[in-house]
Amino acid sequence: MRVLVNRVKRASVSVDGKELGRCVNGILLFSCFKEGDSPKDIDYLVKKVINLRIFDDENGVMNKSILSMGGTILSISQFTLYADASNGNRPSYIKALNGEKAKVLYDLFNEKLNEHIHTETGKFGADMKIDALLDGPITIQIDSK
Repeated sequence: MRVLVNRVKRASVSVDGKELGRCVNGILLFSCFKEGDSPKDIDYLVKKVINLRIFDDENGVMNKSILSMGGTILSISQFTLYADASNGNRPSYIKALNGEKAKVLYDLFNEKLNEHIHTETGKFGADMKIDALLDGPITIQIDSK
């Protein structure tokens, strides 16, 4: 499992012109799954994301987590995180888990995030439009393995 964590001032996701989710002063989170990923991978990354100290404290030092500063999360599924562009110019997405298996893991991931912090989502498999104001920018990739 792989996530891309973006610290944002604001972010929103829409499908067909209708907004589905948003976050303010929080994290725009992209996630991707591969064969062999399990609830154990999800637990690891939920814990990592909610405790990641990427928000400034009163001294301007990144010492606060999303939990301690009270932000929100916008979670988006993005199979392209496992793109392989090493051969030619057309990326291969064969490493990314597709279909219903990935959706089950994505839903579980968001459910577990939401147990700790308010989490909104896009629509799995849809052509989504993301609007975001990155903060920093702070962007961190984390793998479960």
